[in-house]
Amino acid sequence: MERINKPDLNIARKRTKYEVETTVYEDAKNIKDIGKNKKYMIQTHGCQANEADTEVIRGLLEGQGFLPTTVLEECDLIIINTCAIRENAENKVFGELGRLKSYKRINPNLIIAVAGCMPQEEDVVERIMKKYPHVDLVFGTHNIDKIIEYIDYVMKEHKQLIEVYSKQGDIVEHLPQVRENRFKAWVNIMFGCDEFCTYCIVPYTRGRERSRQKQYIIEEIQKLIEQGYKEITLLGQNVNSYGLDFVDEKYDFADLLDDLAKLDIPRIKFTTSHPKDFSDKLIDVIAKYDNIMPFIHLPVQSGSNSVLKKMNRKYTKEQYLNLVERIYNKIPNVSLTTDIIVAFPGETNEDFLETLDLVDKSKFEGAYTFIYSPRKGTPAASYKNDITPEEAKQRLYKLNELVNEGYLRGNKRFENKTVKVLVEGFSKTNETMLSGYTENNKLVNFEGDESLIGQIIEVYVEKAKTWSLDGRVVR
Repeated sequence: MERINKPDLNIARKRTKYEVETTVYEDAKNIKDIGKNKKYMIQTHGCQANEADTEVIRGLLEGQGFLPTTVLEECDLIIINTCAIRENAENKVFGELGRLKSYKRINPNLIIAVAGCMPQEEDVVERIMKKYPHVDLVFGTHNIDKIIEYIDYVMKEHKQLIEVYSKQGDIVEHLPQVRENRFKAWVNIMFGCDEFCTYCIVPYTRGRERSRQKQYIIEEIQKLIEQGYKEITLLGQNVNSYGLDFVDEKYDFADLLDDLAKLDIPRIKFTTSHPKDFSDKLIDVIAKYDNIMPFIHLPVQSGSNSVLKKMNRKYTKEQYLNLVERIYNKIPNVSLTTDIIVAFPGETNEDFLETLDLVDKSKFEGAYTFIYSPRKGTPAASYKNDITPEEAKQRLYKLNELVNEGYLRGNKRFENKTVKVLVEGFSKTNETMLSGYTENNKLVNFEGDESLIGQIIEVYVEKAKTWSLDGRVVR
């Protein structure tokens, strides 16, 4: 009989006061080398949190002998690690599931799994069960550590397994990881979200905000330093809330950054920040240390106070601009980027103009911009929206024109200057050129020898373009 445990959004939205349980991962008992002579592929959709989860899944699989492949025909296991933030992302996954059905016909022993945020939604699981019965395994964001047990069950029983936990969430430490990059690493400092922005499904799919104990974070980063990593990016849905859930200790994100900056790691970045929790103490810590990069992603979503209120963002346009001013005053060389949603239900043209005004005043050097996408189960999905698709596209077009001016302006300020670049490899668009990112997260292309890959070097910027910089290595 199939193992079926479906999600429940009513349970997922609950928040109670309790101390988060932290456990240490142990290998699945009595399961060994189930991946021997087998190959796997993971398709990852969505944000950095999903990319970090994929690195854990890879670690768990390769610990059982599975080998990675990029050839679908070779696969014994295909995992789609999904994103639920927008309808378009979900449609891509369902399209892929339909395409994979033919591979299942050719190889009946092929295991197809769906993981990540989409399985945390009730209607998604129902749709998979009804229309995609060739999917063997479905699990969510709270039980990645049990994937080996699940695969073992499907292999032995040849039955479908759906195991999705709807809970506030705990923390499992010491999970194995196979990292995608040799020089840059994601480091989760917390999980979940308690903000409940009215448009966002993440608090339901990722659970409550829960912070890792600092000793585990420091231990992980120390190992990365020993392995030669040059840059770490601290991850959380709202990193500025780090530590606010601690019961017996007063220790926040600024304190953590201060401790990490004293380690022998050349570069520290973080994402994502919520404006309401960005303190002056945090600004001072960022300004204090050279190895905390002068790059801050600070999602604003809208410049209209009425829209911000409907979004439940918990700050006003004036408060956001005041924060931006304080950041520029203390960190004058900082590069600010943001997220913006247009055509949110009820957004008037005057509201949209307020957003354009905020973008202009904030001097953003980049932005992720989106047309509002309703997510079933969120409050905003029931809001009346009279904005036509054509008007929404026009607003996005106008916004992107202004944002692109900011991209170019932000790059131009580095023209004819020397910048420090972490060399990542050969350019994706020109195999004869190397590329890497500056401390301000600017992409630079330049000629150089392969031996420079993985090093932080000085590059003189000869030309600034909208999306990248052209430079030459300083000898």
